[in-house]
Amino acid sequence: MKQYYEILRELREDHDLSQAQVAKLLGTTQQVYSRYEKAENEMPIRHIVTLCRFYHVSVDYVLGLNDRD
Repeated sequence: MKQYYEILRELREDHDLSQAQVAKLLGTTQQVYSRYEKAENEMPIRHIVTLCRFYHVSVDYVLGLNDRD
């Protein structure tokens, strides 16, 4: 099972976005976002919710609880 940070990295790459672009959406820095994708820091729930809305996927999908619709 993939971890949420791997799924979020794949979604970002599938949308041809840079870490800096996603960080701006979240109101953080590229360095902080990079730490999320490397699993050095846990991503706050509010950021996960924001990214789910942005990518139009469910939280269940990001957390690996079901398949992407």
